[in-house]
Amino acid sequence: MTTAPETAAAQRPQAPLQRQFVNFMFFRVDRAFRALPDDVKSDARRELADIIARYSGPMIVLPYSTVGLKAGVDFMIWRIGFDIEPFQRMAAEINKSVLGRYLDVPQSYLAMTKHSQYVDEHVHEGQEGRRLRIVPGKKPYLFVYPFVKTRDWYLLPMTERQRIMNEHIAIGHKYPRVKINTTYSFGLDDQDFVVAFESDTADEFLDLVQELRETESSKFTVRDTPMYTCRRSTMEEILDSIG
Repeated sequence: MTTAPETAAAQRPQAPLQRQFVNFMFFRVDRAFRALPDDVKSDARRELADIIARYSGPMIVLPYSTVGLKAGVDFMIWRIGFDIEPFQRMAAEINKSVLGRYLDVPQSYLAMTKHSQYVDEHVHEGQEGRRLRIVPGKKPYLFVYPFVKTRDWYLLPMTERQRIMNEHIAIGHKYPRVKINTTYSFGLDDQDFVVAFESDTADEFLDLVQELRETESSKFTVRDTPMYTCRRSTMEEILDSIG
């Protein structure tokens, strides 16, 4: 007597997709570093580049230059991963490095991915708000800022919040080349969200933000600063630019 092959494994429900930790870590280089001998600076830059390269496996590590674009910051590292321990190990190694002695961290935003509750009426393939995994497009520009809403916003009925967000989402659709990555910080950090827009040009993002200022949802914003304009770069180019 023959029996059909077992199909239990094929029928077993898939495990839920794991959410990601997301961190935007901004660095400022102490002016004293520029006064060091050239060979010491060269070795220090190489050491830091090696540290960052080693962590490009356990998580996504994307460097951005902010030199000359914002006072008090020189570069930013966008880190995305499933476990928080590598984030801490990487930061600890940077602290112990020679260049790490000359680095300050003016800002570091921690968040996680999460399904948005407002996008069900605006479903399209690969849409932001329905993804639990960030896939950076590696566009030339990244615009990053923390975002906090009023407590009154969360007390509104869901139907009212959805109505207001529909207008907000519709404006975003007018700028399809600007890719938004919204991550959530409730209980993890001081802000409610961290918003990161990827764009090929700065002007499209500027026009988008100006138009969003005129929406009803803007009334419920407590804080959406500081805003950082970041330019995609290699770690070697960034380290060369700091002196």
